[in-house]
Amino acid sequence: MSACIALAVPAFAQAPNGEQVYRQHCAGCHNGSIPRMPSRDALKTLTPEHVETALSSFTMRRQGAALTPAERRAVAEYVTGRPAGSYRAPIEMIPKSAFCATPPPDNPEGASWNGFNGNIFNTRFQPAAAAGLSPTAVPRLKLKWAFGFPGVSASGSQVTVAGSRAYVGSRNGMVYALDTNSGCIVWTFEADAGVRSTPVIGGNGPLRSIYFGDANANAYALDMNGKLRWKTKVDAHADAMITGAVAHSSGVVFVPVASIEEGTAAIPTYECCTFRGSVSALDAATGRVLWKTYTIADAPQKTTKTAAGTQLWGPSGGGVWSTPVLDVAGNRMFISVGDNYSSPATPTSDAIMALAMDTGRILWTTQATPGDAWNTGCLQAASDAAGRAHCPSAPGPDYDFASAPVLATTRDGRRVVIAGQKSGMLYGLNPANGAFLWKTQVGDGGVLGGIEWGFAVDDSRAYVSLSNALEKKPGEAGGLAAVDIADGTIKWRTPPSGDTCRGRALCSTGQPAAVTAMPGMVFSASLDGHLRGYEAETGQVIFDTDTAKAFTTVNGVKASGGSMNGPGSTIVNGTLFVSSGYGSLGFMPGNVLLAFSVDGK
Repeated sequence: MSACIALAVPAFAQAPNGEQVYRQHCAGCHNGSIPRMPSRDALKTLTPEHVETALSSFTMRRQGAALTPAERRAVAEYVTGRPAGSYRAPIEMIPKSAFCATPPPDNPEGASWNGFNGNIFNTRFQPAAAAGLSPTAVPRLKLKWAFGFPGVSASGSQVTVAGSRAYVGSRNGMVYALDTNSGCIVWTFEADAGVRSTPVIGGNGPLRSIYFGDANANAYALDMNGKLRWKTKVDAHADAMITGAVAHSSGVVFVPVASIEEGTAAIPTYECCTFRGSVSALDAATGRVLWKTYTIADAPQKTTKTAAGTQLWGPSGGGVWSTPVLDVAGNRMFISVGDNYSSPATPTSDAIMALAMDTGRILWTTQATPGDAWNTGCLQAASDAAGRAHCPSAPGPDYDFASAPVLATTRDGRRVVIAGQKSGMLYGLNPANGAFLWKTQVGDGGVLGGIEWGFAVDDSRAYVSLSNALEKKPGEAGGLAAVDIADGTIKWRTPPSGDTCRGRALCSTGQPAAVTAMPGMVFSASLDGHLRGYEAETGQVIFDTDTAKAFTTVNGVKASGGSMNGPGSTIVNGTLFVSSGYGSLGFMPGNVLLAFSVDGK
């Protein structure tokens, strides 16, 4: 809902009027004048469950806190055009027939894709033996099964696969274990808030567990049957959230923390901004916090006041949106850090940072873009003084890092940390001291520009997709490039595949979703709903499927695909898994997980 919602709540009758709630609290920001703020028409494409989730526990929870549960559901039904009383809890939408009659066993020895990036080096590269799919067979990929996520209109986490089970989280907090062969449900778990953090499997024997985080900054450990082992809140800030997958090593879970405060800043009465990004190390067996390191050393202090007298704070920001990359032998982890939300800007924002794994001590910091203090108040029109009140006087370009750094090894044995930024720049850094080895401008930058959620790396190249969904029109946004990891030279470029939107509302050809690679092939998904497979050597598209349509699902939940953003493909044992649908930020909604295999078998 609106970032402009008031914090005072009027008295309503026992049966709230959804239209009245919308006009008083939401219409000001959803009138179509603010970039990427879903318009009234865009809200009609969502489900009431999606809107209620956003207001109660996800991106709009600060705004929704001003409403009673009945008011949230009433306005959710109103903006989506659904009749009063149509809201249903997600678990109520799943028929019992969707659960496996004979669940597949947990197999710790089988092929896997573990976490958002597939391995502790974050390469998003799947070796041939684990992929079980040859490049020559890719054009024959066909739908094997589709699974509908109930109650959401946007994708959740990357799919983790281990043996015959797939694990995935969703925006309303439901976490699913599925049979990779049939898509039937092995078990479900309901977290306190939405789950974008990809499940990560760690440990052995009876301690083998599934770790992830939620939108309320809770970290979880489940046993392999989906039962809660522990839950730890790693940050008390009201806007703190976990979007990146945790990293696991030797009995320790490393948890990255970001926040939605950059959006909360658009509320004129909000005292912006006080959140600081962090990484916490937790005991994997108990959830006990071993150490916590903030990306900004100094706690926020009072700075100035707005014209209306609202107190401002700083420094703030520096969220860690993605999973750390681990150098276990060197006792180091590398993280990417977001922008500042308010002034003063800090030397650790828009940066790559190295930390000691055992203590959390910061070893080095390399900043890519100094002075980048920005929040969504900066999207308001210049004439809207109240809306822009929290925008820093000298706002930065919003060029933070959202994709995880990669620890790669070149063919001649040199190690390099590779990082991609929303500026469109790809960097190679020395792991020992953070010094730049090379810099390559792969594409243009922007608020939704450049390199967004992740790239893939093999032994010679990084495969980088570009977004620019806000900055460029359909047909011009997007594209893929291959960059030599030894020296940063661009080996090939493949432009976007024309204007595949063809006037469709909420559509873009930008490619912000994470890229996935296997020997000979690269897969990149787009906001136009297409999943494409590219030859790794040439960049030629040899596979293209449009997922923006309705699907018959194995679990009986009504589902369709839409824009593809955030997580990318997971390839294991000859099956490619990918989620479709991203109703957030005004793109095409959807709620489906798709499994493709050769000839659909």
